[in-house]
Amino acid sequence: MKKDSILPEDWSSKIGRLQISTKSKLRGQHKGSHRSMRFGSSLDFSDFREYHPGDDVRQIDWNVFARTDKYFIKRFLDEQEMRVHILLDSTKSMQEEKKWLLAKQLTISLGQLVLGRDDRLSFATPTEEKLAPFRRKGAVYRKAFTSYITNLSEPAMNTSFTNQAAQYSAKDCTVLFIITDGLEPIADWERCLRSMPRFSQDIRLILVQSSDEVAPQFSGDLQLVDRETEERLNVSVSTRIVEDYEKKRHQHFQELDILCRRFGIHTLKVETKDDISHILFHQMIRSNWIN
Repeated sequence: MKKDSILPEDWSSKIGRLQISTKSKLRGQHKGSHRSMRFGSSLDFSDFREYHPGDDVRQIDWNVFARTDKYFIKRFLDEQEMRVHILLDSTKSMQEEKKWLLAKQLTISLGQLVLGRDDRLSFATPTEEKLAPFRRKGAVYRKAFTSYITNLSEPAMNTSFTNQAAQYSAKDCTVLFIITDGLEPIADWERCLRSMPRFSQDIRLILVQSSDEVAPQFSGDLQLVDRETEERLNVSVSTRIVEDYEKKRHQHFQELDILCRRFGIHTLKVETKDDISHILFHQMIRSNWIN
């Protein structure tokens, strides 16, 4: 049975005043609600300049002519659409229930921000099944996108996300969001991130982490199972084992941060203990990702 949404009923109205913030100059060719630094025909006045033969005479300001006896035309900021692509990691390491739920909530929320501003949204996630891509523009598609993401199948990809990310990315995006747990080897991430800047001038990596991954609360004799390889490992969890794990985990994400800075990619770490409201209204606004 299909669900309508995994977010509160009034969620669309709560985030309705927000929008994706970017300094990227890459815009679409169609009209939208975002002011470009190029000049066009919106209602947002910029400045005056002297009239030149070939200019639109309708833009002449006759009040200025009356005062100066010179012809000046008004210039207005152009309004262009933003093109946003969301790429979601659907490998087995994302299977943890709260992690997958938060990843989908983030995807829906970002998608609604894009569609609500009459911008162009595309979404992709590597899956074993033939999943039809989502490419739409306009607020009328917010409900359809919410349902599309809500009913995504549980992550089941056995292959590497980093090896497939470029294949599922869209070219010439204003903003590219990558939602993942970031757990694949650093060498794989380096190959992946090296190719990403050709898709967008503004790339944002959202690292979704479960609270158990950040601060494991396990002790005693356990059998650990790798979600992706299903390899099993018997361990006796001690304070030293936990400390060693935390050290290696910290090193992994520190190296990932360094890679992202090298390639001009912005990062944001979110945890399953934080609800979607806190992430959007505090973390993302504070990071100037949305406003």
